[in-house]
Amino acid sequence: MVGLIVAIPGAAGAATAAPAAARSTASTTAAAPTTAAAPDIPVANVKAHLGQLQSIATANGGNRAHGRPGYRASLDYIKGKLDAAGFTTTVQQFTTSGTTGYNLIADWPGGDPNQILMTGAHLDSVSAGPGINDNGSGSAAVLETALAVSRAAAKPAKHLRFGWWGAEELGMRGSQYYVSRLATTERAKFSGYLNFDMVGSPNPGYFVYDDDRTIESVFKDYYASVNIPTEIETEGDGRSDHAPFKNAGIAVGGLFSGADYTKTAAQAQKWGGTAGQPFDRCYHRSCDTSSNINDTALDRNSDAIAHAVWTLGVGSTTPPGGTVFENTDDVPIPDAGAAVTSSVTVSGRTGNAPSALQVGVDIKHTYRGDLAIDLVGPSGRAYRLKNSSGSDSAANVITTYTVDASTETADGTWQLRVQDLGPQDTGYIDSWKLTF
Repeated sequence: MVGLIVAIPGAAGAATAAPAAARSTASTTAAAPTTAAAPDIPVANVKAHLGQLQSIATANGGNRAHGRPGYRASLDYIKGKLDAAGFTTTVQQFTTSGTTGYNLIADWPGGDPNQILMTGAHLDSVSAGPGINDNGSGSAAVLETALAVSRAAAKPAKHLRFGWWGAEELGMRGSQYYVSRLATTERAKFSGYLNFDMVGSPNPGYFVYDDDRTIESVFKDYYASVNIPTEIETEGDGRSDHAPFKNAGIAVGGLFSGADYTKTAAQAQKWGGTAGQPFDRCYHRSCDTSSNINDTALDRNSDAIAHAVWTLGVGSTTPPGGTVFENTDDVPIPDAGAAVTSSVTVSGRTGNAPSALQVGVDIKHTYRGDLAIDLVGPSGRAYRLKNSSGSDSAANVITTYTVDASTETADGTWQLRVQDLGPQDTGYIDSWKLTF
């Protein structure tokens, strides 16, 4: 048994510690292989990438279109992130409309080379604007998923490959070129291609590609688990970069949040938003800027992308070390009040914590957007797990975060710190655990 301390709000407005029953255990039995849980994708990270793409467009004539300097600057930004994260990157050059175009391919080391799961998005905008939803949103979400693979030090069952396509807006020229250059034997190695073209539309819908039943069910099951209804994607069917892969006999799937089709009254009742208005009123226009994004849709779709990559590509893994420290004591979270903490004392570990420390969180709350969540290490350093969001109205936070805690000593007191920053909704920390 490990000693546990649970903090409750003090009269002065700060969280104060109080003893709690030591009901948690540190299990040192090696865990059996299980399907790896996908990490939560921090929407703040995805939005930071969108901010960079907006800045690139602003500095390069207001767009990131094929053949324009803003496109190559966008590619260089993403390539730099991937190179630093340990990916092997390749820039593929092609020519269309008399101008040089570029695809960016990134391979994560390991995985079965005869089973390739590829995830991609087009990176170019139209010439009319910066293309932050179309398709900075898909590009940024795929980038952050790739970086999550690196943070988790994933050892996937399948070989993971990521792609960012040029000249999609001219007729999927970049992805067509890539697929056309694959030998028949290489095409046969693809277990699937996942495509994400517009996942942050400001008046969003939740649409799932129905091209492959297995991939479709992964997305639909995920959204069902978080109580979000979906519809089959029809608006962009065959009009994005999945089409060349499908035409080559590769299984495809993906997500879409809507373009210039009009949201119906039934869809507004189901998803919120405004009936009678386009899903994205700025589709292919100059107003498709960083303000043309729905944070909740971007967050949900980013998490769904990671879920699919982990489910279809990472497969079965053994939790690192197999040692779990867990606190199952309930801690009430006061409405719009002071932060509360739940503590676990880790002992018997040598050296520092891992670079892919798994933080499993189970918080029951009626409006999770109110919550800001941190992991606090023995040094007192806080690692942000989740930001508050006034537009995230879903209930509960039940997920596993991956944290690079390699600068912390493993032994010591770790805390989960939670604060409710909005009025009218309440909840409690049900349990949380650290897996070393």
